Amino acid sequence: MKLVYAIVNDEDTYAVSKGLQKQGIRATKLASTGSFLSRGNTTFMICCQDDQVDAVIDACKQFSKKRKQFVSSSAVTEAAGSSDPVEITIGGATIFVTDIERFEQV
Repeated sequence: MKLVYAIVNDEDTYAVSKGLQKQGIRATKLASTGSFLSRGNTTFMICCQDDQVDAVIDACKQFSKKRKQFVSSSAVTEAAGSSDPVEITIGGATIFVTDIERFEQV
């Protein structure tokens, strides 16, 4: 068995959740915050069989969209005195897959 942690942008939470449900994959959702921009994320914890990992990753890829956003340059660099906005790419998914010895629903 595997435990998959999938961290997605809050804007993609509903779509990823529905995509997983359509495949019969159950997930626990946790509210989380990214450290770089301090924006909201959702962390999905998904326990699945080894052969379901690719389906989980595919759903996250399909429903987690990357998008461009302008942020203050001070949020990206330590350059003092610059207030010009900088375009960055946010979104997508960060996924960790770990082995799990035991899983129970009680």
